[in-house]
Amino acid sequence: MPEMSRDLHSLPKAILFDWDNTLVDTWGVIHESMNVTLKHMGQNQWTIEETRKNVRKALREAFPELFGDRWEEARDVFYKCFHAIHLERLEVKTGASQLLEYLARKKIFLGVVSNKSGRSLRSEVRYLGWDKYFRSLVGASDAARDKPARDPVDLALCSSGISAGREVWFVGDTDVDIQCAHVSGCVSVLISQSPFEEGGPKDFGAEMTFTSLEGFMALVSRRL
Repeated sequence: MPEMSRDLHSLPKAILFDWDNTLVDTWGVIHESMNVTLKHMGQNQWTIEETRKNVRKALREAFPELFGDRWEEARDVFYKCFHAIHLERLEVKTGASQLLEYLARKKIFLGVVSNKSGRSLRSEVRYLGWDKYFRSLVGASDAARDKPARDPVDLALCSSGISAGREVWFVGDTDVDIQCAHVSGCVSVLISQSPFEEGGPKDFGAEMTFTSLEGFMALVSRRL
């Protein structure tokens, strides 16, 4: 873990979370929906490792690169499959419920900034009953630009009276999340089960790195 600067020794006023594979495990749903789409579009299907590597950007940015002029057709195929299975196969990450409940009790402003469509994000949050924890939910296309741009961070915080900066922590699981934290001036927190690879660290320059939400919870609880 990188050495923490002094302003990381107290808790922030706000914490913004990524959604997919930070608080919930959705790789199986994303993988199946992508392969249905790739097959429909006449392309080779991906392994789960390829899905994990390739799915980073919001769909409105990624699909034109993958499918060219037919990207809207591919989008419709993807969402048809995704919406048919995503709620019933939603899996909560270990420690997520306890962490959110604890932070909410401590009156920390909580929000989500995701590259999942806003419609899907909000339906999943409601399905889990987690709308009681979050005061803002920003998905893909809700802001002018998606992660890693700072626009969704500013939108997520606009009702809080808190500006993006060192009093806001951004918690996610990919390089896109860490980049978003950096460009918005927030403290970057990486949650990854494999933050290190052969040849050196792969933490994307995160200021704090944990292998689980439980590890993050242990840090947070020591400060309150």
